[in-house]
Amino acid sequence: MENQATRRVRLDISYDGTNFSGWGSQPNLRTVQGELEHALAVILRKYGEPPVLTVAGRTDAGVHARGQVAHVDLNPAQIAKLQKHRGGPGAPQNQAPAALARRLNGLAGLDSDVWVTDASWAPEGFDARFSAIWRRYEYRVADAAAPRNPLVRNHTVWHHAKLDLAAMQLAAFSLVGLHDWASYCKPRPGSTTIRELQEFSWQRLDDGVLVAHIKADAFCHSMVRALVGACVAVGEGKLGIESLAVLRDQLERTSDFKVMPAKGLIFAEVGYPEDHEMEDRAELTRRRRGVVVWDDRITAMRHAEGQAILAAREKEAEEFARGASEGLLTEHPPVD
Repeated sequence: MENQATRRVRLDISYDGTNFSGWGSQPNLRTVQGELEHALAVILRKYGEPPVLTVAGRTDAGVHARGQVAHVDLNPAQIAKLQKHRGGPGAPQNQAPAALARRLNGLAGLDSDVWVTDASWAPEGFDARFSAIWRRYEYRVADAAAPRNPLVRNHTVWHHAKLDLAAMQLAAFSLVGLHDWASYCKPRPGSTTIRELQEFSWQRLDDGVLVAHIKADAFCHSMVRALVGACVAVGEGKLGIESLAVLRDQLERTSDFKVMPAKGLIFAEVGYPEDHEMEDRAELTRRRRGVVVWDDRITAMRHAEGQAILAAREKEAEEFARGASEGLLTEHPPVD
């Protein structure tokens, strides 16, 4: 919860990740957070401590975003400065956030690779990270059946072989659900790998490019690119459709598929609940992930609730494993 003397601003952000070393600030490296926080410090340098951004989903080096969300807390002096920038005391209610977006984009320049697409006062209790109920990514692959378009080479992975879209779609469909994704994540000490994969599908666009659509309550490190890499291995015939769920349930990293390059990945969208549910959602997320905040240090621990849910669904998972092949082959999801 922000201090009563401050107000929280939601920022919607897009960026081309090609020349960024990811979202999070790192010494001597160009990052999205670093660029935006430097601009905030310049704009508000005379009005208290420079604001710090909290983001919905940290992205790795080379990953792009079309619908990233972050929040920033502004003190009264900073708000007054922005309100005065355009319109004065009688300016519209959203004047300070709008002025902040204009100033950030003005410093970035018209040809910038990061852009604030919208800014607004955040609802009470809003937290860009913990209030989110889902995140959605897209991944673009041009296989041997798709034309090579140099104009999108920084946002599309060119793959040497032709891929079987129907097999990839079935493999993706078989993975949906609440599971422990340790096999598809880079482990981080003390952090949980339990996530609910809500949607996973593939389509071939009119230009021939294959696009994966992946939605979950949250993602652990490298999870999306690993899931895509596993499906590509299925599309090439190197792995069977049923093997992806088997590998998942082994709960350990494997060399049976490759994690895909970052440049094909786009952070597409974040979902939030109704305004009056923001604070409750943030608290629930913290509890479910076992997150403890103490002296500005965040430690994530494997949450007992997630493990209990997984145990309760053990029978369902066993039944799915026995009948997966038959069920998938009789109820095909759409492939285009």
